[in-house]
Amino acid sequence: MSDILTCAHCGARNRVQTVPDAQVPACARCGQPLPWLVTGTDATFPQDIRASVPVVVDFWAPWCGPCRVIAPALEALAEERAGKLKVVKVNVDDHPQAPGLHAVQGIPTLLVFRDGEVAGRQVGAVGLPELRAWLDRSVPAK
Repeated sequence: MSDILTCAHCGARNRVQTVPDAQVPACARCGQPLPWLVTGTDATFPQDIRASVPVVVDFWAPWCGPCRVIAPALEALAEERAGKLKVVKVNVDDHPQAPGLHAVQGIPTLLVFRDGEVAGRQVGAVGLPELRAWLDRSVPAK
């Protein structure tokens, strides 16, 4: 499985493969870190949460209004922290196993993983400043 990530610096579209222990993707044209925003599934979830950077998992559904409200803030966070953060979006309607394993009872629910372990949880839609603060509290810089 692969995702297409657009470089914020040069605009190049880059195909990024989903692989275990993935390293931060970089633009093939200019070499800058890419905003790492991918689609997760039940099948890829164990490898999606393992990365060299913190991983924010967004459990969402297309019919969920608050999920649609928080989506642009997550995209902005992925872009501003390119090379330092991975965002994985998991549609709970299509992939119910991963949210079930992590006791997700309402959406949107965000989990942040560090080294494959849950380091923080945020339930409900919040703005970009609140997302930044939550992420900084959950996974302080090493």
